[in-house]
Amino acid sequence: MTAEPSRSAARMRASDADREAVVEQLREAAAEGRIDLDELDVRLNLALTAKTYGDLAPLTDDLVPVVAGTGEPLTLRGGMHGVNRTGAWKVPPLIVVQAGMGGARLDFSEAECRLREVELEVDAQMGGVRIVVPEGWAVDTDALDLGLGGLRDRTSGTRTPGAPLLRITGTCGMGGVRLRNPGFRARRRQRKELGR
Repeated sequence: MTAEPSRSAARMRASDADREAVVEQLREAAAEGRIDLDELDVRLNLALTAKTYGDLAPLTDDLVPVVAGTGEPLTLRGGMHGVNRTGAWKVPPLIVVQAGMGGARLDFSEAECRLREVELEVDAQMGGVRIVVPEGWAVDTDALDLGLGGLRDRTSGTRTPGAPLLRITGTCGMGGVRLRNPGFRARRRQRKELGR
């Protein structure tokens, strides 16, 4: 998958939720001083009248902070018993996963991610790596070595404006790497929490 929406994705109609997400991102950028109030007003008007993803994408492209290679990476080791990173957690720019025999599971569904790109270096070994990404996130697996376990990607493949790009490198080993979006129950729970 590519880092930017494909032509067909850019022409897809934006929903009210897509417009609201961009509006929230613009308000946060103004609160942080990255855009002034006049520019905020112009961009808000464009966001609220946007019809497609292609209309929304340029409004936030220069606002998503790109923090790469700073700080210590998050290192997860599965060992014999496995390792999970789920629920609410803050996503760093670099995550290193060594699945071991027990495997590893990363669920980004409820994670806080303010980065434009996240690098995930995997070594699936015997246990494999299972990854859940919110709908709208882009995933780039071009540099991933498929090993014996291979890759199974069941994500939607459509990137929403301002959504992160998860760049996965490393090897699928014998256990493989599995990617998917949140299941029905998780989506329903999130809608309830948002009051929709």
